[in-house]
Amino acid sequence: MKNIAVGIDIGTYKVKVVVAEQSERGSFPRILGVGQAESKGLRHGYIMYPNDATKSVRQAILQAEKATKIKINKVFLSVGGIGLSSISTVGSVMISRADSEITQLDLDNAIEESQNQIPSTFIQNRRIIHSIPTYFRIDGKPILGKNPVGMKGVKLEVKVLFITSLEHHLQELVQAVEEAGVEIIDVMAAPLAASLVTLSKAEKVAGCILANIGSETVSIVVYEDDIPTSLEIFQIGSNDITNDIALGFKVSLEEAEKIKKEHNSDRDRDRNTSKKKLDEIVSARLSDIFELIEAHLKKIDRSGLLPAGIILTGGGSGITTIEDLAKAYLKLPTKTTGLACDIDKVECFDKNVRIKDSNWAVAYGLTIFGLQADDNPVMISNITRGLVKRIKASIVKLFKQFLP
Repeated sequence: MKNIAVGIDIGTYKVKVVVAEQSERGSFPRILGVGQAESKGLRHGYIMYPNDATKSVRQAILQAEKATKIKINKVFLSVGGIGLSSISTVGSVMISRADSEITQLDLDNAIEESQNQIPSTFIQNRRIIHSIPTYFRIDGKPILGKNPVGMKGVKLEVKVLFITSLEHHLQELVQAVEEAGVEIIDVMAAPLAASLVTLSKAEKVAGCILANIGSETVSIVVYEDDIPTSLEIFQIGSNDITNDIALGFKVSLEEAEKIKKEHNSDRDRDRNTSKKKLDEIVSARLSDIFELIEAHLKKIDRSGLLPAGIILTGGGSGITTIEDLAKAYLKLPTKTTGLACDIDKVECFDKNVRIKDSNWAVAYGLTIFGLQADDNPVMISNITRGLVKRIKASIVKLFKQFLP
């Protein structure tokens, strides 16, 4: 299993498993097989019924094992849902060596000082899952590159993006997966995992925002200079459009979902619905989503300042008018996308294996994380192998207090 990685994405409706191995002929891992199962016991990414969630994970793993003829023992897991959030803080330290050369210890101390600057009201009940330095200054001057070690100065300043998850949510997620009979090697924020296969390097270098419009949530991650600089989750999704259509036309949720999917299609025109009213309903809810995104961009001073624009993905991105609305609200170049890598060029051991759209992006991105993290410091989470053990220790401690 040395050159094989397994990614598990636990979504609100589907649990997806991708098994991949390092490919010698390309930068993207070769897909050996996939597995999926209906996701039960979750709401907005939260585990409501642990036993049901564990059964779903086990079923998806068994399907992947059957497809690959490989026993899955260790996995990389995504963390998503409304429990995710991020914050950026700045820490500074004086260089410790007499010759003024910056060492790894200085860098670690500066990152630790940044962590100390996180407000207690924000970090309470949260776990940090990624610590990503976004810029460095030496003696007040910004420096190029992603690592100041070896340079000289008196004072080192670092700005760090901390991506966090609600602690109890992370604990329940880890417990549910490990009770399915596998060991978690590491975890990664779902929006970051998805960005590994939905964004091109050119887009991430120029500056862009990836917006994944899911059923119950919208996740966004902002990139500049090939580094994630902000991440946020909004508790709104394409299901809200379905609910609005059901109320507006007094139809069942099933019928409303069909109307939404066929919006602006020939079938839509054949339906006994008012196109004007339907457009108003869909546009109103999409406007709510883009207003939230625009408010976040203003908060981080990036409104209208991302040359590569907004890249829309996820199930809700298929609505016909969505690109025009995004351009109108965000004043940015806009496009919808599936996978940035050409799926026809991704090697598959079995030609029947197909990952056709961005619904598989998180699970597939996790395999890239697992196989290539050592070569890309930006992808390395600060919890590698350590946090999962601490989470399990916390779970044991929690249960011990109920023992006689």
